[in-house]
Amino acid sequence: MSVPIDVSGEPAGSVSEAGHYQVSLTAAGSHVFAREAGRGNLIIGPASMGKKADLHVAGDEAINWAAFEPFSTPAGSPWPRHIDYYGNDSGFFGWSQGREIEQFSWAPAYSGRRAIDAGAARIQTLRIRLDQVSGHLEARLPQVRDLELFGDLTRIAVAGELPDMLSLRPALGRRTGVAPYALPDLGPLQDVRALALHGAPLGQPISLQGIDRFPQLESLSLWGGFSGWEALARLPRLTSLEIRFTPDLDGLPELASWPALDRFIAYNVDEAAGKRLKAQMKAREKVRAWGGYNSVSQLRKREWWQTEYGRPFSGWNSRMAKSANTAYDTARSALESANNTVEVQAAISVFTRHFNSMKGIETSEREDIGEAVWQFSQLAQAERLGVSEAQTQRWFDEARDY
Repeated sequence: MSVPIDVSGEPAGSVSEAGHYQVSLTAAGSHVFAREAGRGNLIIGPASMGKKADLHVAGDEAINWAAFEPFSTPAGSPWPRHIDYYGNDSGFFGWSQGREIEQFSWAPAYSGRRAIDAGAARIQTLRIRLDQVSGHLEARLPQVRDLELFGDLTRIAVAGELPDMLSLRPALGRRTGVAPYALPDLGPLQDVRALALHGAPLGQPISLQGIDRFPQLESLSLWGGFSGWEALARLPRLTSLEIRFTPDLDGLPELASWPALDRFIAYNVDEAAGKRLKAQMKAREKVRAWGGYNSVSQLRKREWWQTEYGRPFSGWNSRMAKSANTAYDTARSALESANNTVEVQAAISVFTRHFNSMKGIETSEREDIGEAVWQFSQLAQAERLGVSEAQTQRWFDEARDY
């Protein structure tokens, strides 16, 4: 590695080249990082993140955000353009008052209550991840283009200017059959005009009951599984509706329910419902032409959803997912033809050990493999042989070393 360049004395926006740099992030000359050509993002987090973070900073350690001021893109705009930060220091809000941030993703992890007044911040897209927050955050935010909230949405109360777009990605259960997730009261945010709700195609659905608490909605984007579709009829102001990766549209009101609707997209949806929507689009066209883009495409049969999303490996990289799915197919085939509990245990143990030598198996991957084992315990043949969920989990724990 070349000798890192200390940029602490350089003026703002004067450093745009790739290279190794020393910055005074938590103390004088505390950190060295490699800036790669063409890369616009930077990840800051605790040492436990390993190579997933460019700079390691303990969660409660204060950060000198101004240490990045000398950096710029070759075009002269501030660098980094996108920052992902896993920690509790909220000083970046104050820093952004004099240095606009294109996108900031913040993942705090603290207990207790905290109040933050960031009304003067200059951030275009703000993502707040609440997965590790056990306390409560009260935040006064500026007007941002996009505000995205992830995780336990009851952990935050937001005041201030409304975002152009509010995106919600609540923490959901991974298994079907559980009660639908009900959105909590989001206070002033419920006056937004554009909302996106993100779930998973299979797993715990998001309930649309109570969606009328967003009376100003003009644009609604829905991704994944939902229930209570009939509640959408109580949004008469809708001009844009998008539905993607949704296997069940039972109860969706007819398109004529929204007299101002000008833009409609249904993509990767249930085949039967998709055909009905195509017919409704044509009928609407005869009454009033569509003013915006409209499309119903990629209609899917029910078995497609199970193949693509019924397994827990969809978030893995392609190489790992291919190997995992091959092991899954082999195990399932062996389990469906098993004649006794010994053969069931053998199939689960072989499946589990398949991952012992695979690199990249960390907490989330271990949970995915455990979820696959749970799916095996729900097979009809396992039930016929008297194999319980607890037994399969014991065999899983005995065979794994990850």
